Amino acid sequence: MKKILTTLAAALCCMMTSPALAEDVKVTSPDGRLVVNVSCDGGRLYYDATLDGQRMLEKSALGLKTSIGDLTRDLTLKGQKSDAVSKQYQMRGTKASKGDYQANTLTLDVENKDGRKMSITFQVSNNDIAFRYALPRQNVGRKEMKRVRILSELSSFSFPDGTTTFISPQIGPESGWEQTKPSYEEGYSADAPMDKPSQYGHGYIFPALFHLPTGWALVAETGVGSNYCGSHLSDYQAGTGYTVAYPDAGENNGFGSDFAAIPLPGETPWRTVTLGTTLKPIVETTISYDVVEPRYQPSTDYCPGRYTWSWLLWQDNSINYDDQVQFIDLASAMGFEYCLVDNWWDTQIGRDRIAELSKYAQSKGVHLLLWYNSNGFANDAPQTPRDCMNTAIAREREMKWMQSIGVKGIKVDFFGGDKQEVMRLYEDILSDANRYGLQVVFHGCTIPRGWERMYPNYVASEAVLASENLYFGEGATISESFDLTLHPFCRNATASMDWGGIIMNKWMSRDNKSRHTRKTTDIFEMASGLIMQTSVQCVAMQPNNLQELPQFEMDFLKTLPTTWEETRYIDGYPGRYVVLARKATNGQWYVAGLSAEKEPLTLTLDLPMFAAGETLNYYIDDKKSGEPTLTTLKIDKKGKAKVTLQPNGGLILCR
Repeated sequence: MKKILTTLAAALCCMMTSPALAEDVKVTSPDGRLVVNVSCDGGRLYYDATLDGQRMLEKSALGLKTSIGDLTRDLTLKGQKSDAVSKQYQMRGTKASKGDYQANTLTLDVENKDGRKMSITFQVSNNDIAFRYALPRQNVGRKEMKRVRILSELSSFSFPDGTTTFISPQIGPESGWEQTKPSYEEGYSADAPMDKPSQYGHGYIFPALFHLPTGWALVAETGVGSNYCGSHLSDYQAGTGYTVAYPDAGENNGFGSDFAAIPLPGETPWRTVTLGTTLKPIVETTISYDVVEPRYQPSTDYCPGRYTWSWLLWQDNSINYDDQVQFIDLASAMGFEYCLVDNWWDTQIGRDRIAELSKYAQSKGVHLLLWYNSNGFANDAPQTPRDCMNTAIAREREMKWMQSIGVKGIKVDFFGGDKQEVMRLYEDILSDANRYGLQVVFHGCTIPRGWERMYPNYVASEAVLASENLYFGEGATISESFDLTLHPFCRNATASMDWGGIIMNKWMSRDNKSRHTRKTTDIFEMASGLIMQTSVQCVAMQPNNLQELPQFEMDFLKTLPTTWEETRYIDGYPGRYVVLARKATNGQWYVAGLSAEKEPLTLTLDLPMFAAGETLNYYIDDKKSGEPTLTTLKIDKKGKAKVTLQPNGGLILCR
């Protein structure tokens, strides 16, 4: 008998058992457009998905291999249950301040030929699929198993032929500068074929964006803390697609397991797939947060804001007392909340003088953020302070001291990979920091996986080939516009991203006259502060900018918001251009656009957040001179506006 499980009413059917899953079982999104079909073929489980009747996800595998048994084959359905989820929640530092999650669920209980048990739960909301596995306590022989090792996962994502990719390769362990990789800082493909081998032979990182013949798909995971290892995608295999892969054994300098270990009963993290016929559901998805819960309560009201950062262009030599005073004064003049003091501060400034510097900053209405090396074992990165974040005793001492001198946050760098042992370190740092009222940014690190909701003092992670590379080489300045028009659709779509700097210097140097130039316009950089999402945003102005920038640019940057009630996709294509609308928590709407095109790009934007006939402030690059300009633009009677983005240029519309 065919079972269609799509609505809350179907939950009245409760648990149903049968000797085998002879026919497909379906679960449908609340709006009825997205349908997930689960099937059994020769004792193996598969799922696929359609959106508006179009095939979006081909037959894809399910299953786990564990220390108590192989749960990928010889499977029999023992029960199935449908239900519905409805929850509302609020958040502080993501693309939307309120969540309203509505989903239909399907749980399948399965058993292998040896009697080993597992369940799989699908939650299907409008445009989003989330699934995870659960293992109960169970007897193996005469022994009740209370723990299990998850050795590998068969979960796969198989897309239709003709799909192209926007994905970044996973790099092997103990690679890169001072053996600091993997750190999620490799480049991305642009419309590459699925069967192109990964650059380093280790597959691809999450999140992964795919352009299907009938739409778009974004694949990621969420809910990973100390409870599990981080995962990534394998290379593509014809007929199978991409499979969930666990960390390399060599990560974290070989320390820790390349599998996950959980108590029983226990669950895996959520695997997520966002599907859309357009890019709108990809950009606007909140599935990373919808299916997770806070791990602890905030110890204080954490303050969003903006920070200055000397190291980006002035580098290590700027980590001295006098230079940091200049950047504190810059933050104060701009009304920014924070100043980040980067590596070597303990040796080049000293702890006593850091306490003095913090007191000075507070007298100017600014608070310090301090940089730390995560530990001295995972890699050979020499920067100090070291060995302050890798043990509970060291963290307790350090964080108590920071609280006593008024420091409000930390940036912790150089982690060792995705093993569960490393994930535990991330969580321990966050939990301990919360006790002392410290916000946390991670660099040289993995991607966040639902962390903004799980950990209330978490701000953002780098986990991207970020702005520091603009200083290191001209190639990064050339690719900046590509990168920042790509990440709203993938990396920044699933989690906050610390890109590390709205750069207003024309030259990548302290004197603003030497080395190589920035290739983007001022308006591009200003608009990037609206496009890039993080609740504590780096505005990497330099002291010289106070005398060099036009007043209207200064005025805009002084009021740059960093927290949002709502985000809407307006237009774009990954790596070419993007236009987003964000409603700030003060109620004001901002529309921002970036272009990586080589020629001027004219667009007609549908802007229902503004009134027909309304006149807006319009920040744009002059089409003749290329100079930044503040003018006005009137919304037409149909709520539309015609705009032209210059190459490597930007736009901002606001009241």
